[in-house]
Amino acid sequence: MDLLYLFQGIGTLCVQEPKIAIGRIVLMLIGMVLVFLGAKKILEPLVMIPMGFGMAAVNAGMLFLTAGKIGNLVIDPLVTETTALVSILQIDFLQPIYTFAFSNNLIACIVFMGIGVLCDVGYVMKYPFTCMLIALFAELGTIATYPIAIAMGLTPGQAAAAAIVGGADGPMVLFSSMMLAPEIFVPITVIAYLYLSLCYGGYPYIIRLLIPKEHRGIKIKTSAKKNDVTSQEKLIFSVIACTVLCLLLPAAAPLLLSFFLGVAIKESGVTSYMNMIETTFLYAATFFLGLMLGVLCDAATILNPTILPLLILGVIALGLSAVGGIIGGYLIYFVNRKNFNPTIGIAGVSCVPSTAKIAQHEVSAVKKSTIILQYAMGANICGVMTSAILTGIYVTVIPMLGK
Repeated sequence: MDLLYLFQGIGTLCVQEPKIAIGRIVLMLIGMVLVFLGAKKILEPLVMIPMGFGMAAVNAGMLFLTAGKIGNLVIDPLVTETTALVSILQIDFLQPIYTFAFSNNLIACIVFMGIGVLCDVGYVMKYPFTCMLIALFAELGTIATYPIAIAMGLTPGQAAAAAIVGGADGPMVLFSSMMLAPEIFVPITVIAYLYLSLCYGGYPYIIRLLIPKEHRGIKIKTSAKKNDVTSQEKLIFSVIACTVLCLLLPAAAPLLLSFFLGVAIKESGVTSYMNMIETTFLYAATFFLGLMLGVLCDAATILNPTILPLLILGVIALGLSAVGGIIGGYLIYFVNRKNFNPTIGIAGVSCVPSTAKIAQHEVSAVKKSTIILQYAMGANICGVMTSAILTGIYVTVIPMLGK
């Protein structure tokens, strides 16, 4: 027993339930694999490398705490009593970040602000009907997964949080789960970010399955070149859209404010703020987001019985959203008398700019001279806004159902 206390990482494995001990070992290995795949750029390195390190370290670094409790000195998300929390803040090095930035959605808002700085809403303004229609169809997973989750026995809040995975927007999943189902926000957010990396490997196959080569290579013919949208027009759009959407959906106001503020800073040309948000805030928030997700992946949490339905629902939501987006692309194809490339539909799934790049890559593989990126980015950015709107609707409506 003295040896178990001397090497407590190994000792805790020996005294825990076999499924927890095995789960810890498996998660350590998964963490190592995530780091490797991130370094190889097979998965998104900005999230996967810190997440993999965190996942491996938190499951390896368990020790015996007071009263026979097993835990770690990285973070203890179960502490709620004020005195104990202050004590933990002095010991667990990531607890202050968890308490003051992660669990209150600050990190999600900072990431959204960074996305706003990177986005060009001019594409949405040049092709509003096309972008909005595709974005709406690409929310099929967000809408259709909710009743499926209810049928599987999840509560309305948990079902809504799982459905938001279909929007393929990690900060949105974090935000909605903290608001609606905080008891599952750790596993649902981890699942969302893992799937967002993995689905980029699967989406090209969905495109190839549903869209023939001759349609993937379609060039869009334009009768007249549209004038570029000016920065002033984009600024006006961002201010009005932010105000109107916050007025209609105040529950999503933090995310809407963050996104449109980022857009406004970019269009105002305030380079000092742009550099600060893009190079410091966004990368710092993304780094700590990945690291926090990793250290929250202790075996006891991940082996919760609710994980299996969440894994299934995540696949369903992202798959349905991809199919819905392609259906929207085909609808525009027929409305425009076949003068449209339906591959653009996949870009309505809102992870900026990954799905837009997937669409362009699949088109270029068939015909290198076909450029659809401007349409794809418009649908992509509109998907972000649509996802925020649906999140606001869920966050507003779901609590009313329980009254």
